Amino acid sequence: MHHRLKQLSKFVRLIGNPVFRRGLMNGVGASIEHASVLRGLDLRTVIDVGANVGQFSLLAVEMFPGVRIEAFEPLAGPAAIFRKVLDGNARVELNQVAIGAQAQDVVMNVSRRNDSSSLLPITDRQTRIFPGTESVGTEPVSVVTLDSAVAVESITSPALLKIDVQGFELEVLKGATQVLRSCDYVYVEVSFVELYERQALAPEVIACLAGEGFEIVGAYNAEYDSSGLRVQCDMLFRSRSSRAATTDS
Repeated sequence: MHHRLKQLSKFVRLIGNPVFRRGLMNGVGASIEHASVLRGLDLRTVIDVGANVGQFSLLAVEMFPGVRIEAFEPLAGPAAIFRKVLDGNARVELNQVAIGAQAQDVVMNVSRRNDSSSLLPITDRQTRIFPGTESVGTEPVSVVTLDSAVAVESITSPALLKIDVQGFELEVLKGATQVLRSCDYVYVEVSFVELYERQALAPEVIACLAGEGFEIVGAYNAEYDSSGLRVQCDMLFRSRSSRAATTDS
């Protein structure tokens, strides 16, 4: 019941906004659960890694007039929906590739709920905690590094790197050393238990970003299992060398 009420509340908020309504017409709800985190960042560039059907990019387009978005989504189905939602927006570019530590062609594990698809095998724990996310097949995809895909001179500050890649976060960061130096913020989903085989957990992701000069601003949107154990959350990091500043949300 609580989940249905949250969905209804989100729908009401989305339907009142003309930009978000276009998303709804294509079955995409802008990820307004992140709005309070982003408010006050005054972003000029968003790099959306794991863009799925465009829910985060749609939110960024509405929140930040003039923002330029470089988005990455490897799966054909979600990428096609992304294009329907944001087609014609000159500020948005979609790249149909996966991001990792090195260039390669691999097979991606496709989840019944496509936003839970991963380059890593889906575990039983993932499907137990989040029913309906089991693997339903595979799809060949190309992987490139973020440093090879994004020209750092095209990144205008304040810039945010958003990562939502179902256990592959550390691999994305390993191939993004140059891009990270041009970003003011990193917003990444991290896990505290293994939901995908061999995934890096939150402490490793935090340590990697600390080594690149980023500090934690806050943790948001936590998910818990039936025993009350925190499973995952979104974390916002800020570059210690950035002159950009967050404001209280």
